[in-house]
Amino acid sequence: MIPLRDANPTRRFPVLTITIIAACVVAFAWELGVEASGGEEALGRLFLEYGAVPVRLSAALESGDLLSGATLGVVTSMFLHGGWLHLIGNMLYLWIFGNNVEDRFGRAAFLIFYFVGGIVAAIAQVAIDPNSPIPLVGASGAIAATLGAYLVFFPRARVLALVFLGFFYQLTEIPAVVVLGFWFVLQLIEGIGTLGASSASGGVAFFAHIGGFVAGMVVAAIVRARRPRSGPGLRYGVG
Repeated sequence: MIPLRDANPTRRFPVLTITIIAACVVAFAWELGVEASGGEEALGRLFLEYGAVPVRLSAALESGDLLSGATLGVVTSMFLHGGWLHLIGNMLYLWIFGNNVEDRFGRAAFLIFYFVGGIVAAIAQVAIDPNSPIPLVGASGAIAATLGAYLVFFPRARVLALVFLGFFYQLTEIPAVVVLGFWFVLQLIEGIGTLGASSASGGVAFFAHIGGFVAGMVVAAIVRARRPRSGPGLRYGVG
């Protein structure tokens, strides 16, 4: 199931969502340049320097060094991606669901929420595998937090998705609760399947997705309880 767009209008232009997407694209262009000039080894060094390396982050947290390169790497890692599919997939989800969450939170609050969600996601992955030397890169954790918030704020919003049924596929509108619930269950299944497995060759940081999603749901639930949504928003349009 691949979401393509949602039918959920926004009241304000999603400045921050587009800015984050643009920043990730620029960072990826930089990665391509580094790889073109220095090969995969140079790209690996870039990931080690600007990614979130669990073993380094664990040591920094234990020592209380919260402003080290290891901890700052949690933030810079959110703009790096491991390939075209990684980038395109993340940016697609951010574009579809991020604009409405930004609209619901407000720009300043959304910016804080996005980065805090990414930090919580990284910590969740580090907690599972604190001694891993493999750098974590990608906006997936912060985007997972955004998905969790969307699920709380707009569970009945219609999402146009490409649904695969074996060798066949069809376009259909599905409630957000089904699309995002299905995504989260997949992360749980895959995450549980990785427990105890070696991370020496890298892979998908499923517990970053899980931690970010849960954090996003919790924050959105608190905001929704304190600040019920008012005004227009039940009509439909392409988001």
